[in-house]
Amino acid sequence: MTIYYANGSPTTSLTTEDLRSALQTTFDAISPPKNVLLLPPDQTRLFSRAGELTVLSHELLGDRVTDIMPALGTHSPMTPPQLDHMFPGVPHDLFRAHRWRDDVVQLGEVPADFVSEATQGIYTKSWPAEVNKMLRDGNHDLIFSIGQVVPHEVIGMANYNKNVFVGTGGVSGINESHYLSAMVGIDQTLGVANTPLRQILNYAQDHFCQDMPLLYALTVIELLKDGTKLTRGLYIGDDHETFYAAAELSRQVNITHLPRAPKHVVAYLDPSEFKSTWLGNKAIYRTRKAIATGGRLTVLGPAVEEFGEDKRIDQLIRKYGYRTKKEVMQLVADNEDLASDPSAAAHLVHGSPENRFDVVYAAGKLSDEEIRSVGFIPGDLNALMQRYDINKLQDGFHEDIDGTEFYYVQNPALGLWEAPLD
Repeated sequence: MTIYYANGSPTTSLTTEDLRSALQTTFDAISPPKNVLLLPPDQTRLFSRAGELTVLSHELLGDRVTDIMPALGTHSPMTPPQLDHMFPGVPHDLFRAHRWRDDVVQLGEVPADFVSEATQGIYTKSWPAEVNKMLRDGNHDLIFSIGQVVPHEVIGMANYNKNVFVGTGGVSGINESHYLSAMVGIDQTLGVANTPLRQILNYAQDHFCQDMPLLYALTVIELLKDGTKLTRGLYIGDDHETFYAAAELSRQVNITHLPRAPKHVVAYLDPSEFKSTWLGNKAIYRTRKAIATGGRLTVLGPAVEEFGEDKRIDQLIRKYGYRTKKEVMQLVADNEDLASDPSAAAHLVHGSPENRFDVVYAAGKLSDEEIRSVGFIPGDLNALMQRYDINKLQDGFHEDIDGTEFYYVQNPALGLWEAPLD
């Protein structure tokens, strides 16, 4: 088990040439691959620099890159314009769409006793380790998973083997992983590296992937107040320590500790990243530990046009809405359709403010009635975009036009915000 490249600190700023050099150093150090599968994220991780690392890998390895599979998880397949935007110059015929309901194989099961111990008895079922069949049967001599480590609502710190077992996972594995994490609790998960779910995925990798030529490249990105995005670290390796090194740096640069809990937070959802509440609710997940009890979150989502990226999940969100953990658990017990789709149930829990603060959702392409039906307060997007000028605002506290205070977050996907709560 080896870390091939590790460079990062809160003051580091890696350039394109740094990334290219890191990749070349890595490829020179391993046995020359002949049949490479690249596993980057999709456009929802646009600012991870995973697209650039994918392009550079393709340039350095050439025809040895035979397949590129964006780790979609439950997300919609990438469109040609999205591919061109994130992976400029890479031929479209190299890309393979992951179909989470159809294209998977099970590598094994993490035993129930291990799952129970990891979750302290909260979840007592075994967990199925599933991946896209191409990972097992594609005859690749290198599977290069590329992505960003950042605080995450389901896994604690995103990426690493989540990119494999969830990004290319199947219905059972994704459903069960999301639900068990929701039962453990989002506030106990966010920003934590060694969560119960991470321990479960690490077990699966250690026991079921011995013959799988996995290699990971993990970036750490910091978003400055003026909107500048700096690459604070890059870690390339094939073991858990690669991830934990990246996670420690992410903890330092991606978690913002506020001196006081704002009564009002305004979060912007970049149209190039967010078109659903399934993704856009990062505005809720990543700020929930900062918003004062009785406060308000205003979400500006110009391109939000649906609830779920997956049609079935979209229907379930519309049917049940965002509810408290207690309410969702009862709905799961009483309704077979929700019980059969635990990842949707988990999402309903994660997207709920648990009656602690209000959520005003200004979605550009959903009606007020649709927003209200899932438990949010509809907002007038045009009026709110005029009131909160995203071209002028920077992350931080500001004075509103009525003299009150608000805190602005320009990209909730790139961090986690915390404050002392009553």
